[in-house]
Amino acid sequence: MSKRASKGGGKPEIDRQTDYYKLNTKAVDDLVSANADNSPKVSEAELRAYKSGPKVKIADWVKVIFIKAWFAGAVCFFFMWGLGNYLADQLDMLFVTGTALGMVTDLLTNNVLRFISKTQGGNDRWMMFPQKGWISFPLNILYGYVILIMVVVIYNVINITIIRFTGAADTVPLGVEPVLFGVFCMGCDLLLIQVKRFFLGLFRGKAK
Repeated sequence: MSKRASKGGGKPEIDRQTDYYKLNTKAVDDLVSANADNSPKVSEAELRAYKSGPKVKIADWVKVIFIKAWFAGAVCFFFMWGLGNYLADQLDMLFVTGTALGMVTDLLTNNVLRFISKTQGGNDRWMMFPQKGWISFPLNILYGYVILIMVVVIYNVINITIIRFTGAADTVPLGVEPVLFGVFCMGCDLLLIQVKRFFLGLFRGKAK
């Protein structure tokens, strides 16, 4: 009796396995034959729900200006503030800061921009000297001096303007601090890069 029950009870199990096989075979066939015409429509909201990564996308140019301003502000913090008590002469401070700004640009800022680039050379347009190698190092140091001089001029113009309006000639209204220093350096950097693009565009247009 038990043997018959055992034999009779196996048929539903075989049927279930057969149905499972047919179901999966149909799913594979549907997947292979799927195209834009016979596929069901899926909303953008549902597609975004299955995408990995952060939900808020940050534009590339926002990342660039933040990185440039952050590293320049770090130079101000570690060198202008950190060495302020050891380098009393202003020219010595400017020399050290300009050198540090150029080195950080070449070794850190530009390499970070290359690392976050979505394509090879995609962020080269945000660098004054995008080429890699020994030649970019001294060029970026000279470039650091140029940016620093421009920032010093900006600070002087702002302070002179404030003093003329307030009459407080014995004070320095706007002192040097990392955040604003970084913003000024970033702004001067992007301005010079834009000027370079303009003249390169003119040169290429004349060459054609």
